Amino acid sequence: MIRVAAVGDIHLGPASAGTLRPAFEKIHEQADLLLLAGDLTRHGTAEEGEVVAREVAGLGVPVVAVLGNHDYQSDQEAEVTAALDRAGVTVLEGEGTVVNVGGVRVGVAGTKGFGGGFAGRSGGEFGEPEMKDFIRYTRRCAEGLRKSLTMLSDADCAVRIALTHYAPVPDTLAGEPLEIYPFLGSYLLAEAIDEGGADLAVHGHAHMGTEHGMTGDGVRVRNVAQPVIGRAFAVYHLPVHAGDGGGDGDVTAGADRVAAH
Repeated sequence: MIRVAAVGDIHLGPASAGTLRPAFEKIHEQADLLLLAGDLTRHGTAEEGEVVAREVAGLGVPVVAVLGNHDYQSDQEAEVTAALDRAGVTVLEGEGTVVNVGGVRVGVAGTKGFGGGFAGRSGGEFGEPEMKDFIRYTRRCAEGLRKSLTMLSDADCAVRIALTHYAPVPDTLAGEPLEIYPFLGSYLLAEAIDEGGADLAVHGHAHMGTEHGMTGDGVRVRNVAQPVIGRAFAVYHLPVHAGDGGGDGDVTAGADRVAAH
């Protein structure tokens, strides 16, 4: 089993420095890697990026992240990314990375993603240039995710995870006002996940949403926004199929357990 810890929407700033560090320092006892699903800062400043970096530095497990909309607010996303990079965090945008967990190759493909809505209630590339740009940006994010997942398959990863900030399915938005669904995610992300293939999809952004969802092809989706999971991080257990990616783990169908913290 691969134990995946995940959380998003921690919204750290100078006033909240150190609040998550006690829980994160014990993460190596409960998980093999940590995923950060965006909105790591309050306003996306370089100073806040340094706060996040100190919170997750030297945890003893690989840390992989994507940024969220809050992390872009001050036009300092490059500085936030640089701070995380110096702390050993891999920040993805339309890319994938492979981490070695006990000899098992675990692939993570990441993108912030964007909005647009879901089947039957979605925007299209029609009309004003601004509307076309909106949907084209989402499409580029989704295409980067699909390509990254496909490359991880070619890299012989035993486990593949899609990491986004925006939601790929409406299931995990249940509890949010219907009127804002188009600004919380896009079906294009789910299509990319299904086409590229993944064992788990993790996102944040929807603070009033629901934890559990699924894509049309049956990929499990988890909303790990901290207000949703109600703890420092959630842990998901993913099976490793014998003979894949160098792993010798047990084969279990659909095993998914959440550890309370």
